[in-house]
Amino acid sequence: MGASLALGLSVSAWPLLQQLQQMGQADRVGLTPKAAAALENPPSDLLIAPAAELLAGQWLEGGATIVIGALGAVTRLIAPLLSSKQNDPAVVVMDAQGQQVVPLIGGHAAGAEQLAHALAATLGGQVVLTGDAASQQRLALDTFGEAWGWVRGGTPEDWHALMVSQATGQPVRIAQQTGTDLWRSSEAGQHIRVAADTEQGAALAIGSGSNGAPCRWHPATLWIGIGCERLSSLELIERAVDHSLESAGLAKEAVAGISSIEAKGDEPALLHFCEHRGWPLQLFSASALAAVAVPTPSEVVKAEMGTASVAEASALLASGASAKLLQAKRIVHAESGEKGAVTVAIAEADPPQAPQQGELHLIGSGPGSLQLLTGDAREALSRCILWVGYGLYLDLLEPLRRCDQVRLDGQLTRERDRCWQALKLARQGARVALISSGDSGIYGMAGLALELWMELPETERPQFQVHPGLSALQLAAARAGAPLMHDFCTISLSDRLTPWEVIERRLEAAAAGDFVVALYNPRSRERDWQLAKAKEILLRARPMTTPVVMARQLGRSDEKVSLLNLGNLRPEAVDMLTVLVIGNSSSRVQDGRMVTPRGY
Repeated sequence: MGASLALGLSVSAWPLLQQLQQMGQADRVGLTPKAAAALENPPSDLLIAPAAELLAGQWLEGGATIVIGALGAVTRLIAPLLSSKQNDPAVVVMDAQGQQVVPLIGGHAAGAEQLAHALAATLGGQVVLTGDAASQQRLALDTFGEAWGWVRGGTPEDWHALMVSQATGQPVRIAQQTGTDLWRSSEAGQHIRVAADTEQGAALAIGSGSNGAPCRWHPATLWIGIGCERLSSLELIERAVDHSLESAGLAKEAVAGISSIEAKGDEPALLHFCEHRGWPLQLFSASALAAVAVPTPSEVVKAEMGTASVAEASALLASGASAKLLQAKRIVHAESGEKGAVTVAIAEADPPQAPQQGELHLIGSGPGSLQLLTGDAREALSRCILWVGYGLYLDLLEPLRRCDQVRLDGQLTRERDRCWQALKLARQGARVALISSGDSGIYGMAGLALELWMELPETERPQFQVHPGLSALQLAAARAGAPLMHDFCTISLSDRLTPWEVIERRLEAAAAGDFVVALYNPRSRERDWQLAKAKEILLRARPMTTPVVMARQLGRSDEKVSLLNLGNLRPEAVDMLTVLVIGNSSSRVQDGRMVTPRGY
């Protein structure tokens, strides 16, 4: 797919074009000559040409196009370029303020709807959808698997027929053999009829098979074990693998990767084959392979390689604990123009394994109000098919969830379980949001999730990205005035994960250093004495009149922010929904506002 282009039809589009490029939504930006002439100093990388010319060039490259201008004008401009639903690139049309976002062409196949959702989330705009699946809150059967990391199989004609059938209200029968079935718990997925165990009569199948249902989604479950003679030819490996898949009725789109013995790690044809197909190569030691029970061991292979099996054993090992051998080893010899011999076996993994497709997004939901959610977080939420988090945090974000997105509620104190669940699903190929309140990198889930991610081998790590949110500390400060204008620190009074002795030393250091101090997790039913002790420690180094911000339920309907001083702070009036900001020696309250002078 080519680079994305954002094109403005008038000079009023210029501010939004710059914003789209800065956000990374557009690789290039362009203006018509008349529009560009109105700019005082157009940048050197600005594309300047008639709109029809820029669109025609972009069409050939196949990249997405964002056009800022009138819908009718864009329709007339692209009309001569249209070819087919399967081949046309994504075209999204927006107004100059980014408030109305219309996926005009390539809504499903080229990803225009997903791009429109991302743009609207970032800019605070609204997606205008008129397609049947969107308007009727139906699952878009021809695209929904992409977010789960699945690969589509079947002809364009069959998929078109399926979507027409769905649009006319006919029941669509789906058979699923592999992959997660969490999609069924989405609002849109609950209206789909899922067959019991067979593809017979199903219009859509989810599994590794290449036959049966005309339309198919393929989770990455197949591991192809390969053993080969030294310097076997690329053509032989390709033929052996393709024939093995075809004879077993398995789809190449369901392949998770290739496996073999470490001794084949420098086999030129094998390496080239994996690179060309885009399949990862997993290698195992002879001792690890020798420990795997296989149906057709070979003493000849054992004498040469130190293990009685390469193809079968490596396919089973790569597939994991629940592996199932679908095809025992097949030996394919060279034909005319080929060289060597290749052994192929195929095993199936449960669950699927596609970490290279998966994404794990750590999202800070902010203090509670959707108005305080960052555009970056909104875009990530729009992208993710799965939302994992504590139920209360997910409830706050619920108005943003689409009918195809799935939420997985977790318990408050089961952070490690939620991280593992999110990471496991991302390793299967899904796009997953792991949600914390506030900023996920400040007392949130980002640290634990990253530690678990780093424990995985590099080849098993999905994409990992942290999206900052607005911390309660920042909102409390904003509500109270400007108390954080000089050096400050945050200290959690929860000793569930940190020994109290460590917390006490940090309090003493903060008091001695004259820091403004923000206290998180100040008091709960079980921890009812720590705040009083913290107050005692701070009072050793600063006066009773030190101003304090007491902020409770920030960003929510019952928000309450009070200004008091350290001397009259009553610990019993504080709970876990409260954040305290305690001033330093120069902090003061005036006219109902707290300020810590910067010293300008």
